[in-house]
Amino acid sequence: MDLLDLITPLFLALTVAGTFVGIVFGAIPGMTATMAVAVCLPLTYSLGLENGLALLLGLYVGGISGGLVPAVLLGIPGTPSSITTTFDGYPMSKKGEGEKALRIGIIASFVGGIVSLAILYFFAPVLADFAIRFSYVEKFLIILFALTVMAALSSDLLLGIFSGFLGIFVSLIGVYDITDGGNGELRLVPPGTEYWLDGGFSLLPVLIGLFGLAAILEQAEIGVPRGQSASNVKIGARSSFTFGIFRGQVANLLRSSGIGTFVGILPGVGGSAASILSYSAAKTFSRHPERFGKGEPSGIVASEAGNNGLTGGALVPLLSLGIPGDATTALLIGAFTLQGVQVGPLFIGNNPQTWEAMIVAMLVANLAMLTMMYFAIRGFARVVTVPKHILFPIILMMCVIGAYTINYGIMFDVWTLLIFGVFGWAAVKLRLEIAPFIIGFILGPSAEVYFVKSLESFGDLAIFFTKSWIAVVLWLLILGSLGGSLYLARKEKQEDAAA
Repeated sequence: MDLLDLITPLFLALTVAGTFVGIVFGAIPGMTATMAVAVCLPLTYSLGLENGLALLLGLYVGGISGGLVPAVLLGIPGTPSSITTTFDGYPMSKKGEGEKALRIGIIASFVGGIVSLAILYFFAPVLADFAIRFSYVEKFLIILFALTVMAALSSDLLLGIFSGFLGIFVSLIGVYDITDGGNGELRLVPPGTEYWLDGGFSLLPVLIGLFGLAAILEQAEIGVPRGQSASNVKIGARSSFTFGIFRGQVANLLRSSGIGTFVGILPGVGGSAASILSYSAAKTFSRHPERFGKGEPSGIVASEAGNNGLTGGALVPLLSLGIPGDATTALLIGAFTLQGVQVGPLFIGNNPQTWEAMIVAMLVANLAMLTMMYFAIRGFARVVTVPKHILFPIILMMCVIGAYTINYGIMFDVWTLLIFGVFGWAAVKLRLEIAPFIIGFILGPSAEVYFVKSLESFGDLAIFFTKSWIAVVLWLLILGSLGGSLYLARKEKQEDAAA
């Protein structure tokens, strides 16, 4: 099938519509890109793989970009990746330069998205070709490395590791399949639930619960922050923005986009780390670092280019290794699962049209985001005034319907939605890390198969250390990520003690 046969009016319409809905979700505080993808994921079943991915990728790009609207106008990051946008965007808004700050962020977001898309297009196939040569040993170590990277970059190393392995533990509930090296018996199943948990927890209701229902519960508990309301929304003068603002910002744009893309390639790190690292680098290299935090356009450029650089970068490990780069790309695995397609080293080679369609969808989504937000920013700014008591019941209904219909009407999937929604809400209070948990849940069965098959093939644990030079390098990376995390944690404690 030719690529032009896939790029139909429906494909383009879904991409643009997904981008629009994603912007709306991102612009409402508490409604993230991840939540938008989770809620709309069941819709992709009837759309087919390419059209479904077009919708979800539009939601992804739009959701990340839309977070700058409340960050600038209310000082509330619409998504976690927009947290550093508040540092300079909100001060500009208070000075009557809200529209100027928004347009700066929109253009920086577009540049970050395009740079990351270029890196995805050229780098993912190369990495996939290299990964094809991996044996079960290297595949297992890749998953272990992904979990340790996420744990190392969590707020607490031990809790990050615990969360990842808790996800693996939950993923192993059900029948231990003979084809995976098991004995065909149930395991980790409480008495009385054998019928429902024969195949374990279904992936999609788990994802919708963790990223949809949990977010609703958390926001319902928090409510509207005191002092922040619709009356705070001030756009400012229309004529204050000019493209001359970007004179001298090329290095900042490219550096921040590159940092965001690199952070996206690291499994499970997330957009908040991308924006913080980009913002810190911009401040370090600036001739006037004292202006940052007081309404400096360079800070907005760095934050938005960095967090949108994440979009392409996070797809690199997903499509080349089968490992999600962040929580949102973990949800994309659900779309592939619905269509019976497995992502990994063979995906790009076996599905060239789908791969090219994804690149086109990302390009169209970034162009749609730039066009809609740049020319209709005042309309999107009003989204922050949507009452939560109207919005939340609609989203909750979509979550329940999606969970129920995803496997042709199984009521236990609704209970799974509730169980993991409450778990996701409680996990924040227990300081557990959701990203390592969900990546562990997704990759747990594969990690088990690779581990068992490695032992069946070689019969000795030493093979994990001596199989090849790739295994040695992966072990060095694993130890390096853990050692670096321990060093930074100790340094932070020493600085706190000195203060």
